[in-house]
Amino acid sequence: MAVVGVLALQGSYNEHLAALRRIAVRGVEVRKPEQLLGLDSLIIPGGESTTMAKLANCHNLFPALREFVSGGKPVWGTCAGLIFLANKAVGQKTGGQELVGGLDCTVHRNFFGRASCLLFLLQLQSFETELSVPKLAEKEGGNDTCRGVFIRAPAILEVGSDVEILADCPVPANRPSIIISSGEGAEEEVYSKDRVIVAVRQGNILATAFHPELTSDSRWHRFFLDMDKESQTKALAALSLSSSSRDTEDMPKNKPLDLPIFE
Repeated sequence: MAVVGVLALQGSYNEHLAALRRIAVRGVEVRKPEQLLGLDSLIIPGGESTTMAKLANCHNLFPALREFVSGGKPVWGTCAGLIFLANKAVGQKTGGQELVGGLDCTVHRNFFGRASCLLFLLQLQSFETELSVPKLAEKEGGNDTCRGVFIRAPAILEVGSDVEILADCPVPANRPSIIISSGEGAEEEVYSKDRVIVAVRQGNILATAFHPELTSDSRWHRFFLDMDKESQTKALAALSLSSSSRDTEDMPKNKPLDLPIFE
């Protein structure tokens, strides 16, 4: 049985573990680098990304997380987990935060709103909406839509050519202008699109700006587990190919026949 690790520093890790139990999959909490050993895949849950980054630093987790991502095993980041996995994040607090990286995208940390001590503001910045997800439906069945739960969520502004877009949603009409900075000396660009990306896949990395673990729809977790099966199939195929190649090399080579010499 596959073992799925869930980074359990802060945030909605219990909800992910419960979602895995509902589909009879073993999930384990991860708080230390050594607990990543032996896992088949990893979920980085939603939460407060700055707090999660500080805790990850305290436990010296970043090197191990980067090694896990680069090793090719499936990794899924939801909300704050998406920020962790992005190669670039904008809209951060002063000083920014450390990122794991691996996902070729630019993410805006607070696209859908910042945390507030006022409850009514928190409610305005968190919402639910129906998302069109034809690729998820094609793979896992069910409707072509899913319920997206957004809690002060990030969003993906740009993606690389190898990144597959799985879902997007309209930009809220009252959203303040967002400035995309390409770096020192480059002109700043205003994000002017009417839709924004909220779910992507790139190789072994899955990322969603919303929280599937807070719904009863298990298709995103099944989709992620299927990525693990794909990963194992590729690994077995590569192992078989390598073994076949070694066997060919080890086969004794036929010696040339000694032909008679006629004088």
